[in-house]
Amino acid sequence: MTKNLIILTRQLSGLAILAGLLGGCAGTYHQAPLAQGKSAFAVIPAAAGDGSIPEYRIGPADSVDINVFQEPDISVKGLQVDAAGNISMPLIGRVKAAGYTSMELADMLAHRLGERYYVDPQVTVSVSGSVSQRVTVEGQVTEPGIYAMRGTTTLLDAIAQAKGETENASVRQVAVVRVQDGKRTGAVFDLNRIRRGEDKDPQLIPRDVVIVGNSTGKRMWHDLLRAAPLLNVFAQF
Repeated sequence: MTKNLIILTRQLSGLAILAGLLGGCAGTYHQAPLAQGKSAFAVIPAAAGDGSIPEYRIGPADSVDINVFQEPDISVKGLQVDAAGNISMPLIGRVKAAGYTSMELADMLAHRLGERYYVDPQVTVSVSGSVSQRVTVEGQVTEPGIYAMRGTTTLLDAIAQAKGETENASVRQVAVVRVQDGKRTGAVFDLNRIRRGEDKDPQLIPRDVVIVGNSTGKRMWHDLLRAAPLLNVFAQF
């Protein structure tokens, strides 16, 4: 009886310690010098309220298909944009492609071809491979990785693409790291508040990195729950 009482006391003590950790647990990025609360949205603004989807703009390493109507000799498929943002087009040579939408690039190519070679050429451009428009999701998510952006992408969209957070995730400490004009910045958001509609859903831009923190308290709690059946077995002795 005394032995069982000692084991039970240790279990209850462990539960008390874990409860304290859960009550005041902080995510991995609690100490990081990133904006939090209301100030976080000054760094990483929320998505536009009208739900509009911005047109995709071509970036370095993307691939494009260019079709000139009834001119197969100068039509090309899978043409890759180089690191400087240029493509090489038959007859007209190097052309800046990065930063343009498909329609804008098609109009520019039609204008260049029409200057010297064709009368009213009909040019269409489509993006066949997107590399530049992507977001990285790391940390406590089911499937960390690099995900392509399709139009407007929010923080919740990125988490969903990564198949959601893990059971040990600190959903109150989710960081978004961004590099703009050579400067690294970022902010920390509370997914629970966003999901409840108390905070807006921040909008991501290409190359953003989302990092879901790890809750030590949650991990210890889940480890204890998994070990509970084994502890009960030992308690019988």
